[in-house]
Formats: sequence, C-alpha cells, structure tokens
Amino acid sequence: MSSPALSSAVPILASLDITRTIQFYCSVLGFTKIYEEPLVYGIVQRDAVQIHFWACPEKHIAENTACRINVKEIDALYAEYQPKKVIHANAPLQEKPWGTREFGVVDEDGNLITFFEEIQYD
Repeated sequence: MSSPALSSAVPILASLDITRTIQFYCSVLGFTKIYEEPLVYGIVQRDAVQIHFWACPEKHIAENTACRINVKEIDALYAEYQPKKVIHANAPLQEKPWGTREFGVVDEDGNLITFFEEIQYD
C-alpha cells in the first residue's frame, strides 16, 4: 500500500468586497478571474496558483490572515510589482534564515501575501 502524498493547497482569504478584491488581484497582481459571485465567493488564478475569497464584513479578520506562494524567478516578479507600489514597506525582497528569498504584498482587504523562492545552494 502506498503512502498518501499532498500535492497542493488553495488559500481561502477574507474579502470585504469580492468584486473589488478580484479586480485588485487581476489588474495589479496579474491574476485571472475564474469565478465571481458578489457578496459571496470569488476565485482568481495565476499560472498554477489559485486563491479563493470568501465574503467577510470584518476587516480585522483579513488583516490577520496571510498566505505564502512559492514562485520561480522571484526577482522578475518583484520587478513586476515594484512600479505598482504594492510591496509592503516592512517586507521588501530579502533573504531569510530559513532558506528563502521573499517579499510581501498586502491586498486592499489587509491579507498578507508572501511570495517566496527557495535559495538554491551549489
């Protein structure tokens, strides 16, 4: 009997306004809208990553929610987002002691999205 193996995860983040949230992820972060039901639920996708949103009227919930997205070519993604002024002031691209290079973006609802790439040591 083979062992089970997890293959991916899909974050579900709080959204104060599903339509506005999807617009931000699409126009600013380069995602594509997959599904939108205003006041209820939304889904965006970029490459193999999907993010789902649930309607939440309480901003403090979103402000205390985060997810991490593993990327390839983090320098190119950082360069794409820098002129859009969405990089969190306290989370510029930097090397972390746990073996990643990463940066953070806070969406309009307050969710922290950390983009990271594992450092490849030779």
